[in-house]
Amino acid sequence: MYTSTPSSSSLPQLCKALIFSPSSHQPNSLFPQKQHKPIKTHVLNHEKIEALKGSGFKTIKTHFLNHEKIAKIEALKGSGFKTIKTHVLNNEKIVKIQALKGSDSKTIKTHVLNSEKIVKVEALKGSGFESIKTNVLNNERVVKVEALKGSGFLSAIGTAIEEEEEYRKARAEVKRKSADLGGYSVEGLSVGGHETCVIVPELKSAFDIGRCPPKAVQQNFLFITHAHLDHIGGLPMYLATRGLYNLKPPTVFVPPCIKEDVEKLIDIHRVLGQVELNVELVALDIGETYEMRNDLVVRPFKTHHVIPSQGYVVYSVRKKLKKQYIHLNGKQIEKLKKSGVEITDTILSPEVAFTGDTTSDFFLDPRSADALRANILITEATFLNEDYSVEHAREHGHTHIFEIMAHAKWIRNKTLLLTHFSSRYHIEDIRQAVSQLQSKVSAKVIPLTEGFKSKHV
Repeated sequence: MYTSTPSSSSLPQLCKALIFSPSSHQPNSLFPQKQHKPIKTHVLNHEKIEALKGSGFKTIKTHFLNHEKIAKIEALKGSGFKTIKTHVLNNEKIVKIQALKGSDSKTIKTHVLNSEKIVKVEALKGSGFESIKTNVLNNERVVKVEALKGSGFLSAIGTAIEEEEEYRKARAEVKRKSADLGGYSVEGLSVGGHETCVIVPELKSAFDIGRCPPKAVQQNFLFITHAHLDHIGGLPMYLATRGLYNLKPPTVFVPPCIKEDVEKLIDIHRVLGQVELNVELVALDIGETYEMRNDLVVRPFKTHHVIPSQGYVVYSVRKKLKKQYIHLNGKQIEKLKKSGVEITDTILSPEVAFTGDTTSDFFLDPRSADALRANILITEATFLNEDYSVEHAREHGHTHIFEIMAHAKWIRNKTLLLTHFSSRYHIEDIRQAVSQLQSKVSAKVIPLTEGFKSKHV
């Protein structure tokens, strides 16, 4: 019986311990001398699978769709011990699984679906051992491995299992294109210094334009927070593309102090491209109100960046009967309305607030009260750990997540969407920082991680 020390043997070493020579059809000396019958299975794209079938050995079934490639599966049965090797072509990573075979071994099935890699491998299930399941999603490598629980045979890959679990979580973050936040689906891209554009389709609005992602073109309202290129650089493309699609001219809001320069920017591109760039450019100052539609208005609020900047709060509008008329019946209320009496109050409810780039000073500004009680607050957290100090963040006009923790008591939002992480961070860094913040605030904290990669990729 072959034995191995789990803690000192890696999975590839364990797999290499079992070698079969196709030319001689003789197993390694680790196993009894026994003739085995080759099985050949022809699949799409001229690939094939070779597998050994011996006494008591159950069939390996492999399904292939859409020209996917698995080059070879070799399976050896000997003295209660079985090795499975799966090699994945097309520059993908090799998936290797080694498992003990028990007396009640189940069929191994491998499914390859719709241009994906291996979707599921149900490994041997024997007495005292649980099945191994390997899920591979969206052209990526192994996402999750649930290891055998038994004598500790697979303890050598314990570390790898933990890494795969981290990878699974990371991919879930990477693939999340939008977040459903209390009736609003927020999506976009925000990488510090590279690009920021956050889209709320229900409001037909984009906050900052970044490099003009395709989804932003369909939004009728654009709110520019400041004039840094990673926030405003895509404006000419946004206007030109809407014109190309014969969409109505959009309404673009800017801080009043940059309106003249933005007009010059648009004029330059009109001349260079010899095209019409139609736009309603609105200089909306802090405290002013603009009616987007009969049930939505927007107001800017002060933010604190290294150049002039402002955030925006979008409010829902509803009418509420004044208290002095609550006791009246329908006919009496209708009579008052016809006589010209204003019988309702207008109620503004802050729905979505967007800060853009700012220091944490806006948390302490009384004029930010509506932003801090909106259903959704979208704000930045450029720095996430001790590698960069709070002072460094403030010097560059940004917010450190440590400051958000310190000001947590002022946050009364239902959802806090964090953006503008530095490009130096990975998905795992962001998730760890968010979990620390979540314990400090009552709001649901969600990071916008589109554009960031896992350290496992």
